[in-house]
Amino acid sequence: MQAQQNPVEHVARLIRAVPDFPKKGIMYRDITPMLADPGALALAVELMANPFRGHKFDVVVGAESRGFIFGVAVAQALGCGFVPVRKPGKLPSKAVSVSYTLEYGQDSLEMHADAFPAGTKVLVVDDLLATGGTLKACCELVERVGGVVAGATALIELADLGGRALIAPRDVHTVIRF
Repeated sequence: MQAQQNPVEHVARLIRAVPDFPKKGIMYRDITPMLADPGALALAVELMANPFRGHKFDVVVGAESRGFIFGVAVAQALGCGFVPVRKPGKLPSKAVSVSYTLEYGQDSLEMHADAFPAGTKVLVVDDLLATGGTLKACCELVERVGGVVAGATALIELADLGGRALIAPRDVHTVIRF
C-alpha cells in the first residue's frame, strides 16, 4: 500500500524550477505545471485560504497577473469579493499608484481609488513572496484608500530573499518555502 503524499509536497512537486529566467542569476518558480493539474490547483487554493477561514474579510486583493489566478479563487473560497491591482494604465477610473522594487527590477501597480470603502478588511493574495515588493505595494495601495490589511497569503515564499520582513508586522501565510 502506497503512503499518501503530504498535500504541500504534492503541490510543490508540480512547481518547476527554471534557472536564469527572466535573467541570469534568477531561479524562476514556474507554477504553470501545477495550474494544469486540477487537483493540485484546488489543493493550492485551499492551502492558501484555510489559515484565514473564520476571519471576516470583505475583499481579497490580488496583483496582476498571477495574483488574479489565486486571488479570485481564494475570494470565492472565503466568500468575499475580489479587487484587482493592475499594472499602470489598465484601470478605467481614477486610480492610486505605488512604485516598488522587484527581485529583478522596478515596477508600479495601481488600484481604483474607490475600490472599497474606508475600513474594509482586506486579505492580500499573490502567487509568490520573494523580496516582498509586490505584496508590500499591494498593502500600501489598500491602506492608501483606507482599507485595513488583515492578512496576506502567497503560494510560494523564496525565504532567502527576506520579503517577509518587508511585509511585517502584517500577518503573512505562505504554503511552500524554497
